[in-house]
Amino acid sequence: MTKLTRRRFLAASGVTAAGALAAGATQVDWTSLMTAAAQTPLDPKDGVLVVVTLYGGNDGLNTVVPAGDNAYQDARPELAYRADEVLDLGEGLGLNPGLKGLKGLWDDKALAIVRGAGYPGPDHSHFRSMAIWQTASPETSVPTGWLGRWLDSTGDDPLRAMSVEPVLPPLLAGAGTAAASLPVGGLALPKGALGKSFEGLGAAQPGEGFWQAKAAKSVGDLHNAARVLGGPAHGQEKKQGKGKLTAQLDVVANLIEAGVPTRAYSVSLGGFDTHADERGTQQRLLTELDGALTPFARRLASTDRGRQAVVLVYSEFGRRVRANASQGTDHGTAGPMFVLGNGVRGGFHGEEPSLTDLAEGDLKQTVDFRDVYASMLEGVLGTPADRVLPGHSGRLDGLLLPA
Repeated sequence: MTKLTRRRFLAASGVTAAGALAAGATQVDWTSLMTAAAQTPLDPKDGVLVVVTLYGGNDGLNTVVPAGDNAYQDARPELAYRADEVLDLGEGLGLNPGLKGLKGLWDDKALAIVRGAGYPGPDHSHFRSMAIWQTASPETSVPTGWLGRWLDSTGDDPLRAMSVEPVLPPLLAGAGTAAASLPVGGLALPKGALGKSFEGLGAAQPGEGFWQAKAAKSVGDLHNAARVLGGPAHGQEKKQGKGKLTAQLDVVANLIEAGVPTRAYSVSLGGFDTHADERGTQQRLLTELDGALTPFARRLASTDRGRQAVVLVYSEFGRRVRANASQGTDHGTAGPMFVLGNGVRGGFHGEEPSLTDLAEGDLKQTVDFRDVYASMLEGVLGTPADRVLPGHSGRLDGLLLPA
């Protein structure tokens, strides 16, 4: 999804804070983040949720592939993957060949796949369906995102949730609070002799006054932020060939490990609206997702703070079962969600949708996505789900390991 389309989505979402979010009204800087990490560090008992949005409607059937199902092969004679092309998961399903790293996480019981996730009365519009997922309100339009309501219910500190996307998404807009925004653009400090002199200004000096010490500390904090977070552009200028999602997740990992007290992060990857020549385009995008997500998950698993995090991956809808005439797929309904992290019970969750019992050519949902959100709210963010999802009582039992 292009930046223009993201802004169109913000405007069309019905979330009243969308204009302010699009303008980046809640941007934070590195010094304030490092100050927060020093003064109120992430509590070791607190879970952290990282939400990954795949914009455009990812084709779930070519992501978690029912390659052994004759109905799948018949519906997509040229688009379908053969059983020997996918990464076997059992139960007649396999991962897209672009997801080799996630297959390793699956084998390690660190990846949960929620099958058939959707919502009642599905809508094929990108804007409406994404608004439903981000507000968690399928029946009526509401002016707040689901994590924005979580912010409203737990205080007014915007640092508790953060986006490192180009545009802050509506899911982080509350009625009274909007999450913080931290663009991936970077923190560039002087180099060479000037850089060394500037860094020297942050050193404590004997006999200095209170305000001199405060000024020196701010310079020291700035340089510490650059060291902790990877230097100019967070080290991304050295990572040629890697995508924007990798850059976003690198920043999130750095912030978690630095002890910044943020409890929820939002990142995204676009381009999944594959109406034509889907197979190559989607596999390339899934390879990019895998190349960003797998090292991120491995890195989190290696540190105490990283093990506090759970990652949730979703898209606004799947695609129709039958391929179109352009070797792509059109807007559909239910699709898989990925959940990964130290506290996740790996394996399949939810029933695999039937490829023959369809609703006007579309898959029937078997899991309400709000059940997953409720489990994240209670099991990761430690908040009663009814504060955020009023009237919704469902949970996806067993998705998370007991605390």
